[in-house]
Amino acid sequence: MGKRNRNKQRNQDKNGNPAGRSRDDAGWGAGYTEINKENKLFEQYYQELKIVPEGEWEQFMEALREPLPATIRITGYKSHAKEILHCLKEKYFKEIQDLEVDGQKLEAPQALSWYPDELAWHTNMSRKILRKSPLLEKFHQFLVSETESGNISRQEAVSMIPPLLLKIEPHHKILDMCAAPGSKTAQLIEMLHSDMDVPFPEGFVIANDVDNKRCYLLVHQAKRLNSPCIMVVNHDASSIPRLQIECGGKKDILFYDRILCDVPCSGDGTMRKNIDVWKKWSTSNSLQLHGLQLRIAVRGVEQLAVGGRMVYSTCSLNPVEDEAVIASLLEKSEGALELADASSDLPGLKWMPGMTSWKVMTRAGEWYADWSEVPQSRHTQIRPTMFPPADAEKLKAMNLERCMRILPHHQNTGGFFVAVLVKKDPMPWNRRFPKLRGKAAEAVGAAEEIPAETADEGGEAAAEDKPKDLEDSQESSVKKDGVCGPPPSKKMKLFGFKEDPFVFLSEDDPVFSPIQKFYNLSPTFPKFNVLTRTHEGKKRHLYMVSKELRNVLLNNSERMKVINTGVKVWSRNNDGEQFGCAFRLAQEGIYTLFPYINARIINISVEDIKVLLTQENPFLSKLENEAHEQAKKLSMGSLVLRYQPDTQNAASPQCPIELCGWRGKTSIRAFVPKNERFHYLRMLGVEVFREKIRGGPVDGKTAGEPEIGEPGEMPTVEDSGEMECEGDKGAEAKPEAPELDGEEVMEAEDSPAECTAENSEKVVTPETV
Repeated sequence: MGKRNRNKQRNQDKNGNPAGRSRDDAGWGAGYTEINKENKLFEQYYQELKIVPEGEWEQFMEALREPLPATIRITGYKSHAKEILHCLKEKYFKEIQDLEVDGQKLEAPQALSWYPDELAWHTNMSRKILRKSPLLEKFHQFLVSETESGNISRQEAVSMIPPLLLKIEPHHKILDMCAAPGSKTAQLIEMLHSDMDVPFPEGFVIANDVDNKRCYLLVHQAKRLNSPCIMVVNHDASSIPRLQIECGGKKDILFYDRILCDVPCSGDGTMRKNIDVWKKWSTSNSLQLHGLQLRIAVRGVEQLAVGGRMVYSTCSLNPVEDEAVIASLLEKSEGALELADASSDLPGLKWMPGMTSWKVMTRAGEWYADWSEVPQSRHTQIRPTMFPPADAEKLKAMNLERCMRILPHHQNTGGFFVAVLVKKDPMPWNRRFPKLRGKAAEAVGAAEEIPAETADEGGEAAAEDKPKDLEDSQESSVKKDGVCGPPPSKKMKLFGFKEDPFVFLSEDDPVFSPIQKFYNLSPTFPKFNVLTRTHEGKKRHLYMVSKELRNVLLNNSERMKVINTGVKVWSRNNDGEQFGCAFRLAQEGIYTLFPYINARIINISVEDIKVLLTQENPFLSKLENEAHEQAKKLSMGSLVLRYQPDTQNAASPQCPIELCGWRGKTSIRAFVPKNERFHYLRMLGVEVFREKIRGGPVDGKTAGEPEIGEPGEMPTVEDSGEMECEGDKGAEAKPEAPELDGEEVMEAEDSPAECTAENSEKVVTPETV
């Protein structure tokens, strides 16, 4: 939504602080005092189109001038969601209720009425207040920490709507066409993993973005969820290549069960957070984007399976970008597509029905009600597809009123447009009949299959199922077994960083045998889904993907540019070789891997977790008796620390916890990233707070001095820097360094011998204080 000013760089003053307008303050008042929130052309245009009900115009404009409320979403698929929700409601929300900041009384956060299971909340706090107010410091740090560990996402309310309308099930193959920065992609992954007992759902998410740098931001977002079913690719969405999969020993075309088509737009629905839209808005933005939006939507429905759903969305209120694209798409489909009635899918959501009549205005203020009125000199700027269909019967049959337009003043949100399309038949120019699997196939089982040419083994027929003007070229090259190489190097020089190949382990790979023996992996473990990112030399990390994504990778290495896929499950640790295995477990992949591990597991209690997460290298004797006895029986090396819920003790966490650890000679430690440590400690009722360092005394304390909590609380964490990472950064966010395996800096060091107090996070305990 509103992917604007993508390559804009932050300017900094000599002290390293953002100069002028920074992303941190974008849309929240600071740095924008010179911008007048008025645009006469905007008001003239939308008043003429009557997108706002009669008598509500003033409320509409007043809402646009107000800052957007802060909105958060709890990651729904994780078993920890209920624990986080309980922590929010019983602790943080009560603490900030009725607080007054800068003369503004803070209201208690409210659950979004239309979002399932109270997993999305909003408050009248702006991001500026949330970041700057000392009274909200603990709440802000909680949000940032949980966001980094993937348990919470900061996401605009209306942005949550499209994934919900897709009605995703675990077996669905999903394409997110314009995915960056990734908040909606995260939702899609959550829905795919709705059953936590299934480590490898049948479905997968392919997340695409045209901007190479934004793809790395997308990788960062997706990696927080630690899913083996996500792949990030880098293509122009309007010509994203047709992929192939192997099915029954033959090559077949990949059609998607669900497609999210959240296209680039003018973004006038984001005026509440992107203040510069007030100054820059004109109708020419929409006229220029209309063609691209239509091409992306056409490419999307081409790759949609019959019976599948595609959601088209924008954060623009302009019918040229909204209903005009949908009407043109329906007209091109010749009955193959229909608009679904989604009015009852989100009870509690207020929306306006789609428009059936609109006009087109130029930047100069000239109006045209029909294509026939447009002079020849304007034909390059204004196209016939921008107008409603002239045939009244055809227009009525489209049911454009089923589109949904969300207006800011109705529920204190941003502006948004969304439409749900269902594919009933192949597109008129398609030669193949896409098939659905599973339950979705039963719904369309009565449909007749259209005879088609079978794609040959080389997949040359894959590109023949589309109009010539939309045809994209395919390149061919020789592919090594089990290796998915990158596109030709010539393209890489033009489009971003060069990526290493994805190399799946062979059946006789010497790396895997010691791992299987050391951890006593189950015979059902899918070892052929394990991959690495190097051809030669020692393998540093091992990753896992689902069986279906492996199929996609192996059959499309020449067609697509893959940025990242899979979840890290093992990391090399040379110290471990002397104990029988050179690879230690990685916390990112523990929930994927744990169902297959049958050895080196220690059952721990709540008190054991506190010891492991608050002390650097505690002696084995610090563990409670049961865990201590288990640990003594194990040899040195990597292991799993497992907590099972105690149903008799309602105060303890009621969800299982698996932590990666290392058993030393006389000590034991947890290999858990910093923010996940904080997450688990909060679940146990431990207060975790880091004092911000601002170069001077804070509340009478010396900068950096840890604040001792209230009696019964854990003292604060000592830290030398501010937490300034938000979950859903905008276009200016700096991408991750293009390291091929996408390692995160919060990862614990590979070798336990190197993990000292200087290079790992430590929570201050009463003993150390």
